[in-house]
Amino acid sequence: MSHVKLTILYYSSTGTNYKMAAVAGEAAGEAGADVRIVRAAELAPEAAIASNPAWKAHLEATAEVPDASLDDIAWADAVIISTPTRFGNVASQLKQFLDMTGALWAQGKLTNKVVLAMTSASNAHGGQEATVLSLYTSMYHWGAIVVAPGYTDPSVMEAGGNPYGTSLTVDLSGHFDAKRLEAVKHQTRRVVAVADALKRGWNA
Repeated sequence: MSHVKLTILYYSSTGTNYKMAAVAGEAAGEAGADVRIVRAAELAPEAAIASNPAWKAHLEATAEVPDASLDDIAWADAVIISTPTRFGNVASQLKQFLDMTGALWAQGKLTNKVVLAMTSASNAHGGQEATVLSLYTSMYHWGAIVVAPGYTDPSVMEAGGNPYGTSLTVDLSGHFDAKRLEAVKHQTRRVVAVADALKRGWNA
């Protein structure tokens, strides 16, 4: 392993994408990567957060997770991004952060980063694939290398068969099939392996 540096950037209101990010971080660490887990800063008004006890509780429980900075992206060889689905699109908190990466883009510091997206929604046809694909649109502008999971492992099918990036279906009480997190682990190992191979090749 050539010490792949992986940033896992997520936004989570009630905890699902935080859990996905944490599982990805564990898998990446086991694969030998140096890992940073950071979150998109919360932008919602306090009244909106307070109206949902689960949202408020999760924000308080994860207060120690650092807000993402541009340095976290510039530092990384690979970036995994996890966002809940918002009407088939990226959560605004995460989109706002991505919109701030223009300075890195202008300096060529986003080129050839290995990237992958993950998402969650309350039903299987709630825009999960559209959300992942919309994230990749930004990544194409970065000049990044998208390493989707495809159907490279049985866990992908067991997690719902999304070849673009793992997506979890979460019921209204916040429960999901934990076995589906195996797909998160698989695609994380795949990202680290590809980033490692590219890094070795470029440094040869």
